[in-house]
Amino acid sequence: MRVPAMLETGRQAFERRLLRRWFAPAGQPRDWLDRLALEPLSRLVESVATRRRNRISRLAPQQRPAVVVVGNLVAGGAGKTPLVIEIARALTERVWPVGILARGHRAALSEARLVAPGDDPRRQGDEPVLLARETGLPVACGVDRGQALALLRHRHPEITVVISDDGLQHGRLPRTLELAVFDERGAGNRRLLPAGPLREPLAHLAGMDAVLIRDHAAWPASLAGVTPASSVFHFSIRPVGFVAVHEPGKVMPIETFRVRAAGRTVHALAGIAQPHRFFDTLRECGVHAQTTQALSDHAPARVGLLPAGADLIIMTAKDAVKFAGLADARCWYLAVRASCEPALIDWLEESLRGSSSH
Repeated sequence: MRVPAMLETGRQAFERRLLRRWFAPAGQPRDWLDRLALEPLSRLVESVATRRRNRISRLAPQQRPAVVVVGNLVAGGAGKTPLVIEIARALTERVWPVGILARGHRAALSEARLVAPGDDPRRQGDEPVLLARETGLPVACGVDRGQALALLRHRHPEITVVISDDGLQHGRLPRTLELAVFDERGAGNRRLLPAGPLREPLAHLAGMDAVLIRDHAAWPASLAGVTPASSVFHFSIRPVGFVAVHEPGKVMPIETFRVRAAGRTVHALAGIAQPHRFFDTLRECGVHAQTTQALSDHAPARVGLLPAGADLIIMTAKDAVKFAGLADARCWYLAVRASCEPALIDWLEESLRGSSSH
């Protein structure tokens, strides 16, 4: 095994171990690693996060374009990117000129730049390219989101609303509205990184504009006692069909693909924060994968990850962006779409009208 592949395997194992620790059932005793290493580090993270939040609160609110940050207090995926895509689509349909910000995790480039649908995800990052392809809207990314915002504003002065895919904890990004996203896991063990999944204290939730909860009708149990923001909305993410990686643009209905896959050897891979969720969704679609491979979030594409013995290889849309240059006719991705409460978009419009010229 090559050194990069070994490092990636080690990263995957470490991520899985942390997730088990963070979202373990309540009441588990703390071990020596918690007491001697993780707790002191968590206290440091809390101090840094609190200072950063104070700095963010002193930033002048962004007036034009208005900036809507859709992010997590919890590390790991909760469906932000499909949600950002859907919010951007919904506002565009309501005639708001929209742009998108992203960071470009594990991208070769770090400076502020615009991203086009056909750009190389190894240089730009998988999520920015996916956002550009799915929306057709202007997308800017960079390690410094404030600089990326300035570039987007300069190159596209017509934009009145910018949706930022994550960035809640970015201290140099002025924002108009903050939307905190949770899934059914809530806040896990309610502790800060690395002892828990929280990027900043739960108490900061009270100062945010809205909470968005995925696939959960009630307030998650691990958020009990937390004062919510003034607005709470729900959203879901549902599969809509399968798309050939080497021939994007045409969605095959789930039932049609299920018939195609019957009796064939299927391999599924997922380089997202919660790969098991993707594998569960495939089963719910009636597609049985004989083998699965959980990669680390934003894992780079390699030919070796496409097994020669598989008749069909199924991946996520984010993985398909990275595998586009390596894929053959066996490779498909599952297209999904977020569904928001209509009240969320109504609330966004009302809030934006109060802060930006439409």
